[in-house]
Amino acid sequence: MSRNNTHIDKLFSAYTAQEMTEEQFKTLREWINQSPENKQQFSDYLLFYKKASRIGLVQTLDKSKAWNRIIAQLKQPLVQSVKKKKPLRKLYWKYAAAASIVLMVALTIFLNNREDIPQFEEAIIINNQIKTGTDKATLTLADGSNITLEKGRVYQSANVSSNGEEIIYLPVRQTDLSAEQKDLPAGQADQKIAGRDTSYNYLTIPRGGQFLLTLSDGSRVWLNSESHLKYPVTFTEGQPRQVELIYGEAYFDVSPATQHKGSAFKVINNAQEVRVLGTKFNIKAYKDETNIYTTLVEGKVAVNASGYKQTLSPGQQSILDRETLTLAVAVVNPENETSWRTGIFNFKRLPLKDIMKVLSRWYDMEVIFENKALESQRFIGAISKQQSIEEILTAIRNTDIINTYEINNKTVIIK
Repeated sequence: MSRNNTHIDKLFSAYTAQEMTEEQFKTLREWINQSPENKQQFSDYLLFYKKASRIGLVQTLDKSKAWNRIIAQLKQPLVQSVKKKKPLRKLYWKYAAAASIVLMVALTIFLNNREDIPQFEEAIIINNQIKTGTDKATLTLADGSNITLEKGRVYQSANVSSNGEEIIYLPVRQTDLSAEQKDLPAGQADQKIAGRDTSYNYLTIPRGGQFLLTLSDGSRVWLNSESHLKYPVTFTEGQPRQVELIYGEAYFDVSPATQHKGSAFKVINNAQEVRVLGTKFNIKAYKDETNIYTTLVEGKVAVNASGYKQTLSPGQQSILDRETLTLAVAVVNPENETSWRTGIFNFKRLPLKDIMKVLSRWYDMEVIFENKALESQRFIGAISKQQSIEEILTAIRNTDIINTYEINNKTVIIK
């Protein structure tokens, strides 16, 4: 795939504009990995974008007008523009974020003639043991026994099955009743089921893991790394469908209450309760973070915490401070908050310390900042969860945020 391909050019622009779909991201990643030259050109682009942002050249403009200005500029001899050493602003670089990066050739020439381009130090790699995360979990049954779930391992029991990437609970039906219960009228049989003691299972996702769970009511739950969920093997008819996110992060796609005789769905943890009637939402409640974030994608939820009650609309996020027990609401892009379940970490001006905390869970690694001032540096970018940690750290380094990094076994040192 040629660098002159207009489609790839526009993907460069979409990447920095945070308007990239998962499919577009895959296409761009494949192109970058085709050759060292492609990787270098993309790194050069990221370096330029970072510099342009620093001096205020990246603006939000009308894209069609910006595109026309860029095309007009391209009609002039590129080398001549560099030879004349025109000021950066007169080369119309201020339209870079909005227009396609067809100017990559001119940009490369321009940057190569600059004396202030930083010379990055080579990374130090000592026995890199950091692996990309994968589908894995530990299932704890009602009797306390543990079952390892992972790719390539099949688990099967009554009403429960796993292919190593997802675990599915089926509702208890007439076919699951004993011979004695089968002879009872349907209503009495249902009472037998409803009258049983509720048994709970736990699904624990380790660092470096993720897993998909389908509950007995058909609701689906994507669990992120380092998460722990408690849920009933089957829900009791006529009672709220309740699960507990003990800690971690989970994305819920809830089966509507209309399909369960009006039974509401609840997600609780030690600080809040989220009540829904059928919706898609994300809860982030890690043990090592002060705040609990509840992001609504579709539908409506009511968040109850320490006497506060807040109803969310799509695109809103509640933020519960566990130390002060205060509840605030912000408007967010749900895609940025939930793209982790589709294979992408989407970071929008997050401090590097917070980004490394997310990555440390997925790659099961420890991160040390040799220079503490770097913790507050902010980064914008979409990162595939299938990239190696070296690829990600190199991309961050090439944006001129950090000088270099070191990997020693399962520890990353940011310099």
